Amino acid sequence: MIGALAKLIGVDKWLVSVVAVVAIAGGLFWAGLAVYNHIYDSGYDAAVRVKNAEIAELKQAASDALNKEVERQASVQNAAKAREAARIAEMQAENENLQFQIQELQREADEDPSADVPVLGAPSVRRVNKVR
Repeated sequence: MIGALAKLIGVDKWLVSVVAVVAIAGGLFWAGLAVYNHIYDSGYDAAVRVKNAEIAELKQAASDALNKEVERQASVQNAAKAREAARIAEMQAENENLQFQIQELQREADEDPSADVPVLGAPSVRRVNKVR
């Protein structure tokens, strides 16, 4: 077949054989390169899928941790606000009690018949002792 092709073209049959071998070798090289690229791309794509899944998992874990921390902080803040409101109510009650005591002591001082005397009498001493 190579001899018939060489006679048809009008060249030496060895030259046709060399060209045929070079063409076959080139074809095999390009076919091998295509197979190599396919295998490389398949492996790369598989690694990308794995890593993307890991990244998505890490992002989800971080998001869950953030949500959990926000909820924890909100509950701690709400508890602190409740304690603060209770303490404010307690302080207001103490303040009202002190205001009542001040008014009561002022009323007693106004009703004391010996209020203008420079010495303290027994009712005045009792009022001073209540303040302590």
